[in-house]
Amino acid sequence: MKRHTETRARAKELRKNLTEPERRLWYHLRANCLGVKFQRQVVLPPYIADFAARSHRLVIELDGDTHDKSQTYDAARTQFLETLGYRVIRFTNADVMTNLDGVLRAILIALGSDPETPHPL
Repeated sequence: MKRHTETRARAKELRKNLTEPERRLWYHLRANCLGVKFQRQVVLPPYIADFAARSHRLVIELDGDTHDKSQTYDAARTQFLETLGYRVIRFTNADVMTNLDGVLRAILIALGSDPETPHPL
């Protein structure tokens, strides 16, 4: 039996049911649109990252309203992902919905790219 079978099944379900903010951000992250391959709902046992660029060891998390109540959990999760060598950046759903250009620029900066270089945003 595979390890983390339940986590993998949950990630597969999450991929099928993206929230609107996840869908909007994914549109700009998919297919190397920023020059880096991203994956969505990435299993990093025992957690599932919203988006990850494995080549750059970068995890992007989108926090909805429920995340206000889970700051301790989020901090522990971030710390764990950092022990795996990932850098975690977080945005709120509101950031994605109202300031997508700013979110994409912050991601480019985190990737070490020049945000002034034209990208197909």
